[in-house]
Amino acid sequence: MSKIGPLSEIVRGAVRSGDTVFVGGFGQAVPFAIGFEIIRQRIGDLVLCRTGADILVDMLIAAGCARRVVIGWIGNPGLGLAHAFNRAVAAGRLEFEETSNFGLLLRLLAARLGVPYLPTRSLLGGDMPQHLPTLKQVKCPFTGETLAAVSALTPDVAILHAQRSDEHGNIQAWGILGDTVEGVLASKCVIATVEEIVSSKEIARQPDRTIVPGHRVDAVALVPFGAYPSYCQDYYGRDDDFYRRYDAIARKEESLTAWLAENVHALPDWTKYLAHVGPARLEDMIDAAGPDARAHQVMRS
Repeated sequence: MSKIGPLSEIVRGAVRSGDTVFVGGFGQAVPFAIGFEIIRQRIGDLVLCRTGADILVDMLIAAGCARRVVIGWIGNPGLGLAHAFNRAVAAGRLEFEETSNFGLLLRLLAARLGVPYLPTRSLLGGDMPQHLPTLKQVKCPFTGETLAAVSALTPDVAILHAQRSDEHGNIQAWGILGDTVEGVLASKCVIATVEEIVSSKEIARQPDRTIVPGHRVDAVALVPFGAYPSYCQDYYGRDDDFYRRYDAIARKEESLTAWLAENVHALPDWTKYLAHVGPARLEDMIDAAGPDARAHQVMRS
């Protein structure tokens, strides 16, 4: 049975108010199209988690979608602060749990493995043990040494963008993946956008690129440029100018609210948003990614 469907219906069926949502992507393949649809549908009270949270998480916070974030880091990569996050925390509108990137990765890995916790020698220094309810100290039954134990984190749903999938939901991705695989496989439900839908035979030709097998995937939407303005290796480059503009826009709540109203709420879907961005800009991003990206566009057309 095909798992391919329209993005709006997939989000409506998978993401519910109050869910814990793992946000995939690590520098590349950030699932902006899914995030925008969550904002458009005004799904709120979410707990957002990932090791290195970027401006998509900041946008979801600004849109009022998040009640809490569980993070190792949050900001605008290469530029600095996450302004909506800072405002929401200062105003008491947002709860947050901050650990290390590795500490959060271990929590997701524990859930992926189906164990209640994992031990580590990190996180014992400083005041983290006094402030993190998900961090305890345990004695190793083999060596007697004191270790930190981090509790498993099982998201209700994972959202991700990837290069391609077949109709059965076998998702393939390559390049920098960060914590995406651990977060996705720790989650109860998985939804994705992809640049291309290919045949199962094509998937089988490069099985090492399959990061999520079809039986773990609930639904997939074909959404070219679904990670823009982040990059997708071999398809398009990162729009650095967008990240710089976002830093300026996000510094004031009023300007960010106005940007979301114009670019998300006023547009019915991702296709209209890309038209708003403009084909010339997208062509520039393809060229920035090199000849392999142009070849993919030719084959896709």
